[in-house]
Amino acid sequence: MIAHRLRYSILAVAGLLLTAGNASAHHVMGGRMPSTFAEGLLSGIGHPIIGTDHLAFLIGLGIAVGIGGLSLVTPLVFLIAMACGVAVHVAAVSIPGAELIVALSVLAAGALLATGRSIHAGWWMALFVVAGFFHGYAYGESIYGAESTPLVAYLAGLVAVQAVLTIGVAFITRALWQSKLAPRLAGAAIGGVGFAALVAHIIPAP
Repeated sequence: MIAHRLRYSILAVAGLLLTAGNASAHHVMGGRMPSTFAEGLLSGIGHPIIGTDHLAFLIGLGIAVGIGGLSLVTPLVFLIAMACGVAVHVAAVSIPGAELIVALSVLAAGALLATGRSIHAGWWMALFVVAGFFHGYAYGESIYGAESTPLVAYLAGLVAVQAVLTIGVAFITRALWQSKLAPRLAGAAIGGVGFAALVAHIIPAP
């Protein structure tokens, strides 16, 4: 049974490491602004998945909810903060260093999980609110200047895919991970993604 759980842990860690390439913001439309409802929805669904730093944080959020005794309402708080961040960016409010804060949030989530210690729910909530806002602000870059229809679709896609992903991970970890080793390994991988993203923003590739 222990070996079976460790296999799931190793697969989770390996999956994150294999995707830990460029951790900057991505755009499903190849840099082109979504102009229809379908394009906005597709972009919103794809952005959190192909952006490695965003994906790593969402997995960390799901694991924290799954093994940390947090309420399943917790992802909703993150999503509300995320939507606020998107709105702020779309409103043309400039926040310098937002991508650095995104990277730091991934690093922090990974570090908290990797410690294997019980973290007070209030600390997790504070991290998810702050991270949600800045992840949302980063998402807003892909839809800034778009018409209202693709904008609404983009936001709907963002909310849907992140809700499904975080809650799905929470249920999976609750069902499969009974030991503390699995979340610690996953946390180390998530922290590694956050560190790589942080270095990439501080020292851009030539």
